[in-house]
Amino acid sequence: MRAEHVNRASSVGMIGLSLSALLTVLTGALVAVIGDPNPFRQSDEGTGAHIFQLLIVALVPTTLLFVSTADWTRPLRTARPLALSTVTLVLAFGTLYYFEHY
Repeated sequence: MRAEHVNRASSVGMIGLSLSALLTVLTGALVAVIGDPNPFRQSDEGTGAHIFQLLIVALVPTTLLFVSTADWTRPLRTARPLALSTVTLVLAFGTLYYFEHY
């Protein structure tokens, strides 16, 4: 497989994993608003937290693969997926922090 194909697949995977992590946190937040008043303070973390953790762990090698196969002669093309993934993760961790502390 050529490096371009691997890079494109890893960029799609990286964005997909970060969006899935955000959706997992938002789903937990929606459950908090609608149903259980405090799902983030339970003794057991629950399935959503474990899925979030697995998504973040899977994101590390995917991002490393993306960075290692990136075409650094075109930095703007490389920066877009990284920026989208970073913004999505900041939103996910920010939402998680908000619902755990407030």
